[in-house]
Amino acid sequence: MHYDHILIRYGEMSLKGKNLKHFVAKLYENVRAKLHDYENIKIKRNRNRMYILLNGEEPQPILERCKDVFGIQSFSLAIKVENEEEQMKKAVQYALTHAKNTKTFKISTRRVDKDFPIDSQAMNRVLGGHVLSNTEGYKVDVHDPDVEINVEIRKDGTYITSEKILGAGGLPVGTTGKSLLLLSGGIDSPVAGYLSMKRGVEIEAIHFHSPPYTSERAKQKVLDLAKQLTRYGHKIKVHIVPFTKLQQTIHREIPEGYGMTVMRRVMLQVSERVAEERGILSFTTGESLGQVASQTMESMNTINEVTNYPIIRPLVSMDKLEIIDISKRIDMYDISIRPFEDCCTVFVPSAPKTRPTREKVLQYEERVDFTDEIAETVAGIETVEFEEKHTQEEDEFSDLL
Repeated sequence: MHYDHILIRYGEMSLKGKNLKHFVAKLYENVRAKLHDYENIKIKRNRNRMYILLNGEEPQPILERCKDVFGIQSFSLAIKVENEEEQMKKAVQYALTHAKNTKTFKISTRRVDKDFPIDSQAMNRVLGGHVLSNTEGYKVDVHDPDVEINVEIRKDGTYITSEKILGAGGLPVGTTGKSLLLLSGGIDSPVAGYLSMKRGVEIEAIHFHSPPYTSERAKQKVLDLAKQLTRYGHKIKVHIVPFTKLQQTIHREIPEGYGMTVMRRVMLQVSERVAEERGILSFTTGESLGQVASQTMESMNTINEVTNYPIIRPLVSMDKLEIIDISKRIDMYDISIRPFEDCCTVFVPSAPKTRPTREKVLQYEERVDFTDEIAETVAGIETVEFEEKHTQEEDEFSDLL
């Protein structure tokens, strides 16, 4: 007897009622993509659970990959047996004796198959009694056990699990629409992309590149961040915007204090063109209220005027230390702090307006017609696509680190 399945539990998506089928199907698709190179495994799903039949595959690397799939609340190694009492006893005993650092236990039975003749409480006593009679050194503790053995009796069989591993939570990527992430090379925007994906959002990214003021290494840093985001979203397109000419015009024609505000407005206008072409319904930014001059309430109000698209700001109420903590946890931080500047830091005025007004910025913009330059910039956009790719050899190597 051995663990032959991984049992996946849903979280918030379980509350979706008639729409649950759509969420489960997308989660199934995302799990399959995550485990694409494990040809022996079989994945099946129903409204309440998803199951990975291991078919002899080593479970640990598969468990590690499942941790990055949004929509999974928790998961466990499982033994599947027939709905037969003796097989259940053997499986429960196996699960307990193979649990580490265990002296006390609790058995929790859930009888989903109501045709099974013994109710849940009675099965707890039957299985617990068997373990106590056939092993030494274990005691029952129903309040604070070292391990809880869960027994789920379903129509297709009984699943026995012990350790419960927390998943990424949230909703499956691709279930709540698509957003265009304004991706800089800093710490904030990749975290915003990650948190949007946790809400089921599929991400495409846009990056404003201003050579020769920004280097190819700065561009590569952004591409590396996007590639890292595929760990959570599988595929990501990055639209690289040649922003030099527009940025030079803004720097030359707009008073210094309002330069940053106008630049952000133009960025949204360019982004809106891309969103329209790609069928994208919103923007996502890494803005945190009050963090810098362009992220005051007044600045957001003035900048937002140029678009009717909703702007998702997952970081709006977070402080920098919270953002850095998430960045480190999702392995973005070391990439983000590489010392290569993006276009937002190149022409930073010495005293940017923290309370710009719509009236004032419109007054300055009336002096400049950006229409042709925006069209030229959009026509020059380069698109790069990344797709997450794993190999089992990489999984085996990571186990050695």
